[in-house]
This record gives sequence, structure tokens and C-alpha cells, in this order.
Amino acid sequence: MIGKTIDQLNVGDAAEFSKTVSESDIYQFAGITGDFNPAHMNEAYAKKTFFKTRIAHGMLSAGFISAVIGTKLPGTGSIYIKQDLNFLAPVRIGDTITARVEVIEIVDGKNRVRLKTVCVNQEDTQVLSGEAVVSPPKPPKK
Repeated sequence: MIGKTIDQLNVGDAAEFSKTVSESDIYQFAGITGDFNPAHMNEAYAKKTFFKTRIAHGMLSAGFISAVIGTKLPGTGSIYIKQDLNFLAPVRIGDTITARVEVIEIVDGKNRVRLKTVCVNQEDTQVLSGEAVVSPPKPPKK
């Protein structure tokens, strides 16, 4: 099964993915990426920062956007080409983050789709915004 091809997409199409960020998620992300910044890992250190507590890695939230693109819109077979990100607010342990992707432009001749990408928390506060360029899957050859 493949995701939506360029001919199946329309401006305004959207999809979402939600996840509550746990302490385990932060530790696992640090282990995978090697980013052991104490702002994420050490509560005593984090209490002295602007945020006053540990925060999740910004790229963890960005990964939720990748989940939407790779599994929902356009979906399986999509190739991520470009992503611009603006980190707007911290994500704390226990926050539920919803990643939303919306088609804002279709470039048919190049098989490219431009997407608005946003992550919000449970209070509907934007924690991340940006744009992505994706190559949707091509239709299967007959």
C-alpha cells in the first residue's frame, strides 16, 4: 500500500498525529541522537534555566511531523526533501503534542508538494511551525 500520489492530493488536505511526551521518550531520543544536553536530562540543571524544568528536544516534536508525512499525508513512499522549522515554545514532560500537516501547494510537473507543518500542545499553543517539501509516492507501474 502506498500513500497518496500527486494526483490524489489537493490544497487544503491535512492530517494529524498526537502523542503525550514521556520522560522515557526524552531519554530514548537522547540515546538515539547523542544529545544529552542537561536542559533535557538533568532537573537540577534545568531548574536554573529560563524554562525552570526539563524540556523535550525540539527535534523530538519535529519527528512527529515526519510521522504524519511518512504514514498519513502523503504517506508511505513519500520522500522528505526539505523542512524549515521555527521552535516557538517548550515541550515539557506530560505535554500532548499534535503534529499537523497541510498541503499548501502542489507542483505537479516536479512531483513535489509544499506542506505547512505545525505542532501544538494540549492548550493549543504552537510549539513549532514551519514548511516542508515532499515528493509523494509515484503510482505503481502497470
